[in-house]
Amino acid sequence: MFDIGTDVVNQKTGHIGKVIGYGHEMVNGVYSPTLKVLLSEALNPGKKGFIEEDLHSAWTQWQEANNLSIK
Repeated sequence: MFDIGTDVVNQKTGHIGKVIGYGHEMVNGVYSPTLKVLLSEALNPGKKGFIEEDLHSAWTQWQEANNLSIK
């Protein structure tokens, strides 16, 4: 599980943001962990402030070569 404040990227959509919370979703009768992510405007035009919740497994830690910090 990622810590609050970790920069992450969604492997399916390419959305990049910062973990701001956790949740859960029922998948095939089993509760699966989800992440609540505040998307970054700089890397996702038009999406600033948009919170995306998706299965934890859809996300990976964001590490850009020049160490860009998401604000």
